[in-house]
Amino acid sequence: MTPQPTENLDTPRGLAFAVTAYLLWGFLPLYMKALSHIPAAEVVAHRVIWSVPVAGALLIVLRRTKDLQAALKNPRMLGMACITAALISLNWGIYVWSIAAGRALDAALGYYINPLFSIALGAILLREPLGKAQMAAVALAAAAVVVLTLEAGRVPWVAVGLTLTWGFYAFFKKSLPIGPNQGFLLEVLILLAPALGYFAYLTATGSSSFGGSLSDTSLLLGCGVVTAVPLIVYANGAKLVRLSTMGILQYIAPTMIMLAAVLLFGEEFGQARMIAFPMIWAALVIYTVPMVRQMRKRAG
Repeated sequence: MTPQPTENLDTPRGLAFAVTAYLLWGFLPLYMKALSHIPAAEVVAHRVIWSVPVAGALLIVLRRTKDLQAALKNPRMLGMACITAALISLNWGIYVWSIAAGRALDAALGYYINPLFSIALGAILLREPLGKAQMAAVALAAAAVVVLTLEAGRVPWVAVGLTLTWGFYAFFKKSLPIGPNQGFLLEVLILLAPALGYFAYLTATGSSSFGGSLSDTSLLLGCGVVTAVPLIVYANGAKLVRLSTMGILQYIAPTMIMLAAVLLFGEEFGQARMIAFPMIWAALVIYTVPMVRQMRKRAG
């Protein structure tokens, strides 16, 4: 199977995919909050299980199942997909737990930091050029984490966990030599066996929420759509824009998560967050302004 080349350029189509994905993720906390009474591990298991038919149906419609069959026979491809599958499952678990536990602001913080972490990854691992403004932005975000750590007396593990898992997922996803839709289905197929095993265990012990009530069953079934659609859209965008650009667009989702946390979920912003969040917003502005100028010059 010939790996698909990935051009290190921003394309209008890629930008459209990326913005759409982040808008969809911005509304996701509302859905996850409705599932907050169900353990996070069970929700993640259903996100995996019901993503398989959604992603599989898409590949059948697009007639791209041959690439998936070839990938399943490629040990290197399977190894890379196992890495991305592990990272995305960890990310889902932390995220679902944070919404249910009233830590949506911490989740928003993690996804605010992640764009700047992606910038650092792009510079270190992909040798993407990093100017003085970009280095200042990364340093400012790191300082914001220090502020929160000093105030709480501990590392904000939810934010850091989401940053690391999603940042490395984006990096390896960009490098995965397979189409984005096939790649996502490959990931959930890898996760399907443990997800089904856990579901069987919950059912056997009588602790499964699936089938308990119409609302819970419907919400768990819907996990496939709300999980697969944004990720597939994101994966298509990740192949068509630079890693650093994909990262900086991500502030759309955490802004929506932050607003939901404060305005809808009633979470307290707090003094440390009043300092840390503006520091990260300033970092995003410092990075974004030069990037927009460069894009306008290229367009001109």
